[in-house]
Amino acid sequence: MPKAPKPAVPDAIVKTRKAGPGLTKPYTPSTELAAVVGPGPMPRTEVVAKVWAYIREHGLQDPANKQAILADDKLRAVFGRDRCTMFEMQGLLSPHLTAV
Repeated sequence: MPKAPKPAVPDAIVKTRKAGPGLTKPYTPSTELAAVVGPGPMPRTEVVAKVWAYIREHGLQDPANKQAILADDKLRAVFGRDRCTMFEMQGLLSPHLTAV
């Protein structure tokens, strides 16, 4: 049995979705985080990308478990510990980011 067609919705009722800041919302890093990623407002995605670039550049991934990050002095100031996983990293970065 075929479905009945939906009734047309008047244009006045249809709401258009307005794009929010989402992934491009700028954040200011704390002084500890700025030592790793640099100063200035930047989106969270860029912050995470720069942290990963720093981790790779300084060889801070655990060779036995690539999901683990071994913090040096700069990252220890951000993470508050010597070791974390890549899944914990996002939560550890959040307190160091202030919305602009």
